[in-house]
Amino acid sequence: MKIKYFPRVIILLSLFLSFQACNPEEENPDPVKVENVVKEAIVQSMRDWYFWNSELATNIDVNQFNSNAELLDGIIFKPLDRFSYITTRAAFEAAFTGQASGVHGFGFSLDAEENMFVSFVYDLSPAGVDGWERGWQVMEINGKPISDYRTANGYNFQLGPNEIGYTNTFKMKLPDGSEKTTTIPKSAFQTNSVLYKDVIEQEGKKIGYWVYQSFRQTPGLSNPIRSQEVEDTFEYFMGEGIDEIIIDLRYNGGGSVAVTEQILNYLVPTNAASSVMYTNRHNALRSNNNRTVNFSKKGNLNLSRIIFITARGSASASELLINSLDPYLDVFLVGDNTFGKPVGSFPLSSLNRTLSANDVEIVPITFAIDNADGKADYFDGFPANILAPDTPSKNWGDNEELRFKAALEFIRTGNTGARISNNTSKSRWEMIDNFKGLEQEFPVY
Repeated sequence: MKIKYFPRVIILLSLFLSFQACNPEEENPDPVKVENVVKEAIVQSMRDWYFWNSELATNIDVNQFNSNAELLDGIIFKPLDRFSYITTRAAFEAAFTGQASGVHGFGFSLDAEENMFVSFVYDLSPAGVDGWERGWQVMEINGKPISDYRTANGYNFQLGPNEIGYTNTFKMKLPDGSEKTTTIPKSAFQTNSVLYKDVIEQEGKKIGYWVYQSFRQTPGLSNPIRSQEVEDTFEYFMGEGIDEIIIDLRYNGGGSVAVTEQILNYLVPTNAASSVMYTNRHNALRSNNNRTVNFSKKGNLNLSRIIFITARGSASASELLINSLDPYLDVFLVGDNTFGKPVGSFPLSSLNRTLSANDVEIVPITFAIDNADGKADYFDGFPANILAPDTPSKNWGDNEELRFKAALEFIRTGNTGARISNNTSKSRWEMIDNFKGLEQEFPVY
């Protein structure tokens, strides 16, 4: 079954080629002039590279904006752009290589009754070291019930600044009914993108199940844009001789396009081994940077369909993965509609001396990506073929976890009917809603 598309535009996040650009600089400028020079550099970079640069105002008075972030927010194309942001080069590179800092290392999710649970845990994080697992119910934070943190639009958990050593106390109810109250710090650690993988045998079929949380490169490799976790995962699945695969992207906010390509090359069928993967498009000024990327088949998997578990937390590179495969095999979505981020970026500081010298990393929307069918438009997200609620009270691989159960049942019966209990009950809040900018790509508490 093919996914449906909605009539707008597509794009995603990646690193890009470095070019040299320079802006006028003064010797020993006063602070106000320095601030304005940086703001002017932001405006010029946007005129050069922003995908919707034709929508920028002809005259932009940078003095009207109190900060670089306020400037960017004031000039972007609001009808479509929810994604452009400003950060630092170090923060950008750390995020894309999984180097977390100033966080506890876990996620939250609501069940259909709006009970709060731990949704995932990074192995080396303070939460992971403390033994936390998906399925633990969160009863209190710092002595207050979860209901006290409810806001008009979601939750504000008041976990304090993202500083190493800052602590919070959590009261949990474990699946066996026992309770645990624990205080953990925020720290720096290396994250893991693979939260779970297994092979299930069902009616003579071997089914791979892969919970993949973010498209991150592995630091320290000779090939710096590769993920060792991805390579190890597919070596495992190929060694097991799987017939089908379920890829769980429900909390995957995106990440590296290079790692997405790595995964696509394992998943593409052999009859499309060197076909078009995607074509990216820039604005009219930068059309010479447009390029088409072809598949380069890796491994011996030859799947005819893929079942993805998705939700509003599935964004950016997750959606690129789905879109790029759709022309070549059957793509089936279980869970909920995806986020709708069909646009992408690369950091611009390396292209502008002023931004680089002042450690201002601007990451605006800079390109669109078409799949092999020329489809590139899903700002409303990809619709799920089967709606099923998240069941964070169940750990990964539990047959009673409703999204996983629905995926297995579809493989077994081909049934797409309304057979999942509470399948129309969708949470009004997901973790991705609490984050913006770079943090929205890799949301974690």
